[in-house]
Amino acid sequence: MRHIVGIGDMRISNDTSDLLVTHGLGSCLGIVAYDPVARIGGLLHAMLPTATLNPEKARLRPFMFVDTGVRELLRQMVALGATVRRMKVKVAGGASMQTGEQDRLAVGKRNYLMLKKALWQHDLLLDAEDVGGSSPRTLYLEVGTGQVRLSSLDQHKSL
Repeated sequence: MRHIVGIGDMRISNDTSDLLVTHGLGSCLGIVAYDPVARIGGLLHAMLPTATLNPEKARLRPFMFVDTGVRELLRQMVALGATVRRMKVKVAGGASMQTGEQDRLAVGKRNYLMLKKALWQHDLLLDAEDVGGSSPRTLYLEVGTGQVRLSSLDQHKSL
């Protein structure tokens, strides 16, 4: 079954027939975590780097932020039977959707740096990435195989 993960949302699954998809990754990050032994996968679509930007919103919508979203993604996957040390993590997005002076906030770059920090806190590294640039992306996770696919404009590839 195909499940769409919206902006500031997350989905985990252990159903090997599931396909998790998120669209419109600009400066946002699409973060995939997958335990190949337990065959449990998760997809997070995080908008902003840190919950300190808006603690009240983070309490209500933790998946909106990279730091709280990653922590909750891993927690829920472990609760379903995954093991953190076996997880493969892949990411796409972090684009600069503005040009020149307009990209002073550098949200895409800040999201990516926060992801690296959040993973480091859990002794995880990225297994694959497609970040930066200026093109929007769509990210797919096939839960049964752990295959991660990416489409951007007219390009399609595996991560």
